[in-house]
Amino acid sequence: MKKITIGDVAKHANVSKSTVSQYLNKRYEYMSERTRERIAVSIEELDYRPNIVARSLKQKSTFTIGVIVANILHSFSTQIIRAIENKFHENGFHIIVCNADDEPDKEKDYIEMLMAKQVDGMIIFPTGGNMDLYNRMKKSKFPIVFMDRIIADSEIETVALDNEQAAKLAIDEFVESGYRDIAIVTTSIIRNISPRLERIQGYKNALEYHQIPINPAYIKTTDAGMISQALEELFSYEKPPEALLAANDIVLMAVLTYVKKQGLKIPEDLAVIGIDEVPFAVFYTPSLTTISQPTIEMANLAVTLLMQQIDQEEKGKPQVHRLQPTLIKRESC
Repeated sequence: MKKITIGDVAKHANVSKSTVSQYLNKRYEYMSERTRERIAVSIEELDYRPNIVARSLKQKSTFTIGVIVANILHSFSTQIIRAIENKFHENGFHIIVCNADDEPDKEKDYIEMLMAKQVDGMIIFPTGGNMDLYNRMKKSKFPIVFMDRIIADSEIETVALDNEQAAKLAIDEFVESGYRDIAIVTTSIIRNISPRLERIQGYKNALEYHQIPINPAYIKTTDAGMISQALEELFSYEKPPEALLAANDIVLMAVLTYVKKQGLKIPEDLAVIGIDEVPFAVFYTPSLTTISQPTIEMANLAVTLLMQQIDQEEKGKPQVHRLQPTLIKRESC
């Protein structure tokens, strides 16, 4: 079977090869709608498939982006990945998704693999354990954007939530509803993962604002597999909390499991708010009050920042771009 070339498409559509090339690269400014339709029909009738390798060599681009998430189990991660994929698809790029499992060594392996595949850039939810590698990438002007987590002194464009404000929204809602004995539970802070630290700080700041004493025993940080034990300890106190802020969706799932196991009622026995909107929040009984992250806006901004670097249009000194959370009030508080 003869391989159909761009010249065959051009001849069939009665246009030049450069016009077909412009069409394939979505540069439609200088061609009429009728010309676009003719080329599209020719491509379909001839079953033409562009040579991606040749296109990459010619344009010095693989039209591929690497996305490395710290933990793909978070609903926030999957929502962001979906939004990033949609935005890059609009720009003619594909993505390769890697899950680092919060392990710096695994993250390093994925970065090196993606570099070997000559991706055009990366969006990384950084573990924070590969500073030398991050800095080398930046020094070599490799396009890179951090998502969700802030790495001090990295000078890399970063898109993140205003995490202190997220915690404040939750505490304000608890206090407005009459609660004062408020706990926060989050996953491990051993590697100083910024969203977790910032949410704890936001919790403390909000309690101080409302003139509520901070009880260190009400602040629990632990590995994901140990959350149930942390909750058992929390509720074994002589005066257990009457409200609890689950600092991410994994904690929220553990809290709901514990509540069911103990036969507790929400919000009668324990008021609950979770940071991160989850698909089941509206269907759970009672429906769950959550703090939502603007995932689509965060993804779109990250793509824009990365494309500016790819197109060598980076503007000014890299900075941390903070987006605002939203309280979704339901029945759990």
